[in-house]
Amino acid sequence: MSDAAEYLVHIEVDWPPDGDPVRRDELMAAERARGRELVEAGTIRRLWRVPGRWANWGVWCAASPDDLHAALASLPFFPWLDIQVIPLAHHPNDPGTHWEADDS
Repeated sequence: MSDAAEYLVHIEVDWPPDGDPVRRDELMAAERARGRELVEAGTIRRLWRVPGRWANWGVWCAASPDDLHAALASLPFFPWLDIQVIPLAHHPNDPGTHWEADDS
């Protein structure tokens, strides 16, 4: 996925308090499996959970916004997800890239 754009994605699960716990457990297993597939495909690059919430932040990669939407919509919990997407652009002073300070 070399030509992919990066996106900062915040996902919060809005499962109903009276939701079926058996269905929730089935969806959680399916979500883990789909997440592994998206990691293996290079779509999910990093993922952090939010302590105390059923939420996470992640760095996702996709060739287009439509491809990102398709990946997010493929998540089994999608109908119960509140998703915020922030497109990312490279910064010239990113410490993750190799740059040298101007000594002048």
